[in-house]
Amino acid sequence: QVQLVESGGGLVQAGGSLRLSCAASGRTFSMYAMGWFRQAPGKEREFVAAITRSAGSTYYAVSVKGRFTISRDNAKNTVYLQMNSLKPEDTAVYYCAAPGSPAVGAAMLVGNDRHVKNWGQGTLVTVSS
Repeated sequence: QVQLVESGGGLVQAGGSLRLSCAASGRTFSMYAMGWFRQAPGKEREFVAAITRSAGSTYYAVSVKGRFTISRDNAKNTVYLQMNSLKPEDTAVYYCAAPGSPAVGAAMLVGNDRHVKNWGQGTLVTVSS
């Protein structure tokens, strides 16, 4: 089991930027792909971004590609989500996500959460127009 703690959410104007962080503990962080998901009010949770164990490859939802960047620092057991050019439709609770097995690659997190076994508590991002 791994514990995930997000931080960095808040209120920002449209066009602004935020960086979310997710600190992991409880197992060897570098062995696992990591992802970010979000849930907007009244909507289902959706995939945002994923990153491979070595950070060699990243994946993004179409809606955030070119604006968001996922990265990780394995020495700090932390994954980040840099969000630029924020839009009101990016308003959501953002969740850090980790699979239950090292065999689950980042590509397997794209578009669905069935391989996610560990979730953070979420951090709220509100983008005002």
